[in-house]
Amino acid sequence: MSETTKSSHDDLLLDALRSNLRVLHELTLRYGVETQPGRDTDGRLAIECPDDVRRLVAPEMAGLAQEQVRVLLLDTKHRVVGQRVIYQGNVRAALVRPAEVLRPAVVEAIPRLIVCHNHPSGDPTPSAEDTALTRVLVEAADLLGIQVLDHVIIGGDRALSLKDHGLMP
Repeated sequence: MSETTKSSHDDLLLDALRSNLRVLHELTLRYGVETQPGRDTDGRLAIECPDDVRRLVAPEMAGLAQEQVRVLLLDTKHRVVGQRVIYQGNVRAALVRPAEVLRPAVVEAIPRLIVCHNHPSGDPTPSAEDTALTRVLVEAADLLGIQVLDHVIIGGDRALSLKDHGLMP
């Protein structure tokens, strides 16, 4: 095989791989596939403070170029039983419906959850939309018997808890 043919063949393989990765990414977002399956073992991580949330999700979320909304599904002892990517937005926003955020907890009969999302700017300061969404989520979850424990915003290596800052109902 000539060098030109080999290079062309390599380019085709790379294009196919990129295309497959885009499809897998879309399926992961669409069907709520866990980004790190297998977390629901006996050694479940208990979330005791916002820094626990940061340590869990920041390695994946801090460097994202778009906003991403996730929910951490917790049992009655605040142990993580699952993590779901709810929405992948753009650089400025991730618009979500409360039903999409609460669906995993309803379907899996999970009593508690923590909402988290990232700010690609690196600044975890909540926007007016962040606090409004949190208020609506807490109200909707209450109607369903689900407790929203916190909404944590990841900004670079920092995290901000809306609960700790008095921005949750």
